[in-house]
Amino acid sequence: MSIVEKALEFADRKHKFVTTSDRIIAAREVKDLILGVNELYKENKDQELMDLMKRLTVIKQKIEKRLKGRPSAA
Repeated sequence: MSIVEKALEFADRKHKFVTTSDRIIAAREVKDLILGVNELYKENKDQELMDLMKRLTVIKQKIEKRLKGRPSAA
């Protein structure tokens, strides 16, 4: 399975991560996918690859926001 197919599968998958470790694993996976798609994008500058990276980045930001939690009142 190519990196683009893996990235599309991840982007279309339901993102319901119950535990913190699930979120950490998903964040690492999506980061690797973004970097892999970026290497392909560097070679041929395909706009569809850029759009895919943007979709994955939004997903990654949501996961990371959930990992950080709410700021505590000081």
